[in-house]
Amino acid sequence: MATGTPATEIVMTAGGKRELVPHQIILRPLVTEKGMHRSTRYNAYAFEVHRDATKDDVRRAIEELFNVKVLRVHTQNRKGKPRRTRFSSGHTKDWKKAIVKLHSEHRIDFF
Repeated sequence: MATGTPATEIVMTAGGKRELVPHQIILRPLVTEKGMHRSTRYNAYAFEVHRDATKDDVRRAIEELFNVKVLRVHTQNRKGKPRRTRFSSGHTKDWKKAIVKLHSEHRIDFF
């Protein structure tokens, strides 16, 4: 069953688990100095991903969106940091990070 427009489409599987489309799984690439070093030396790229996404979901989404072959996926659940404004305090949201190692023939160009 699919509802909504393709950009916000959520597919329900037979077990009642929702399946995310690739554009919902990959939220943004993490372009940092460490990430650029990792991409040039080890052909590994970092992405912020949906918190409910599994390693298989991330692998499928990267292969569909960028037309590359993924060797392995490492995920990290990152805790939000405490933040303080003038009179109130809070913290940033928790998020999930995925580091994707590609086959040596493939590259992803962010720039």
